[in-house]
Amino acid sequence: MIVHLVDGTYELFRHFYGLRRARPDDPPLGAVAGVLHTVCQMLEGGATHLGVATDHVIESFRNELWPGYKTSEGMERKLLAQFHPLEEALAAMGVAVWPMVELEADDGLASAAKLSAADARVEKVSIWTPDKDLAQCVSGERVVQVDRKSGNIRDAAGVKEKFGVEPPRIPDYLALVGDAADGYPGIPGIGPKTAAALIARYGPLESFPDDALRDRKAALLFKRLATLRDDAPLFADVDALRWRGPAAGFAAVAARIADPRLEARVRALEAGLD
Repeated sequence: MIVHLVDGTYELFRHFYGLRRARPDDPPLGAVAGVLHTVCQMLEGGATHLGVATDHVIESFRNELWPGYKTSEGMERKLLAQFHPLEEALAAMGVAVWPMVELEADDGLASAAKLSAADARVEKVSIWTPDKDLAQCVSGERVVQVDRKSGNIRDAAGVKEKFGVEPPRIPDYLALVGDAADGYPGIPGIGPKTAAALIARYGPLESFPDDALRDRKAALLFKRLATLRDDAPLFADVDALRWRGPAAGFAAVAARIADPRLEARVRALEAGLD
């Protein structure tokens, strides 16, 4: 089986701003509908096992470590208001959904990837997100990262080609170059090529000599921010991710979303189940 793990937060952003470009108003649950249609597309394409991780609360334990870490401040209210309805709609659709609270959606994806890869029945784990930090979860050709925006599928060789480092060294790399999306700056004067060269020479940051790392304390803190938690107990058996059709209350949820195509699409998928 192939397990598909979806970054619900990224998908919600993608559909919210994509829909805004297409029409002048902001449908109250328009982005939610977009994410559900994306899941339908995956199921129509043959996906059988999938799960979605979301940021139920934008802030996480990382905000206590670094005051500049990303928060919900400045996020558009119309977008923020669709996070919890998305989680409810996915659950009603029968999709495994993990609303993360103390951890982030990326930690949920990392945890789900680890749990899925531990099952010998799983042939491949596809993590659907362009986020750089998820590249650390890639393993050989079995756990891959799918960038829906570019269409690229990155295995371990693809991660090395893009970033210049192996997947396990992505937290070291991000600690040095920073991650503007997450709100930490990296180490001044170190760009992507220099970071990759330093890591190739010395290995993880903990092995860097003092004269090669001007601010070790900050670098190690940033590495902690970049290192995903993969120990969230999201499910006990990968079969919990098998889509078995919508729950009984899906019709009411679909009516609230006010997208007439959605329920018909889900019912057609349900009719095609074995």
